Amino acid sequence: MIKKITIDQLCPGMHIHDLNFGWSDHPLARNDFMLEDQHALAQIRSLGIRELYIDTTKGLDIANAQPQHEVDQGLEETMTQVALTYPPEQPPSPLATEIGRARTLQRQALELIRHAMERAGRGQPPELPPLIELVAALIDSQERNRDALLGLTRVRRIGRYTLDHSFNAAVLTIAFARSLGMERPRIAELALGALLHDLGKSLIPEAILNKPGALTDDELALMHGHVLHAHALLRHAPGMPEAALVLIAEHHERIDGSGYPRGRRGKQISRQGRMAAIVDVYDAISADRVYQTGLEPHLALRKLLEWSRFHFDADLVQRFIRCLGIYPVGSLVRLESGLLGVVVRSGRKGPLQPVVRVFMNATQRRNLKMHDLDLSAPGIGDRISGIESPVHWRIRPEVVLLHTLG
Repeated sequence: MIKKITIDQLCPGMHIHDLNFGWSDHPLARNDFMLEDQHALAQIRSLGIRELYIDTTKGLDIANAQPQHEVDQGLEETMTQVALTYPPEQPPSPLATEIGRARTLQRQALELIRHAMERAGRGQPPELPPLIELVAALIDSQERNRDALLGLTRVRRIGRYTLDHSFNAAVLTIAFARSLGMERPRIAELALGALLHDLGKSLIPEAILNKPGALTDDELALMHGHVLHAHALLRHAPGMPEAALVLIAEHHERIDGSGYPRGRRGKQISRQGRMAAIVDVYDAISADRVYQTGLEPHLALRKLLEWSRFHFDADLVQRFIRCLGIYPVGSLVRLESGLLGVVVRSGRKGPLQPVVRVFMNATQRRNLKMHDLDLSAPGIGDRISGIESPVHWRIRPEVVLLHTLG
């Protein structure tokens, strides 16, 4: 049985199933292994891990530990309660109209980020005016219909992680900041910081960025240095807002002090730093990379909720869940009727009733003509029964999302 335990309950002879530390680089080669001795235990403790999962069929058991299925059930119930307290946003522009504009903005953003990374690799700060103009256009798009850009955060390619991640971080930061009621000038400052938060990675060799195994201590130190590299490069750039610099400097800090580069804790971390940590980790753990398969958006939000007990601002995590909804745009879901589809629009009556683009009868394993089903529409009795794995069904949600209905 898989059980969740605290770090104080961990002892040699237990088989670790999941370090529950997927938001951070660490020097351990595996996430699933037998804990052999006190040295290995001390190494795990030094990482700042507070809770983890053990497999009692492969190692020592502990009587009072909570089974994983109970943990997951509790998190699901909490997520639903959290999401239901957030009033749905009414999009003023149709998704079909905005998605074309959003795709153009995505292409422009990726090119501008690539150019900024190339300049950073030569020790030159980015040219800010076109990036500031881009941020303004991204905000405009979300004001017309935020679901278009949020949906495009699901469009990724292996090998361009940093570019996609930077774009996604800006889009998610805009949505998050808007949901918190921030004024447009402040949103623009934070979005610019999010767009450039990983600029320092341009100085890290690709072999380290994409290394499938454990990082050595020297490689880990080099990876952690990307925060300071970005801050040093940008702090003298004309027109770079202070709020953006703070966000960049603090996006890897953690509430319990286990983050880097300063080891700040609690309210020592600015609000934008705490927001950036949430956005950064959400997008990172939901991305397919050379060495990992990304979590589905719903599961990524659930992990953030779980980790918010120690590592993230719990109130802001709940607000982020309310912002995206428990079934974010791009999620593959199964309906109670057996239909399979991708969430393409937020629900008008709440997070449990989004618009789903149906393409298959999963029960009959029969493809259907794609059509949108608004679960909030009168007379629609269908509901989401759960999320599904795109890998299992061999589909790419972004393809369904971007499909033009005839």
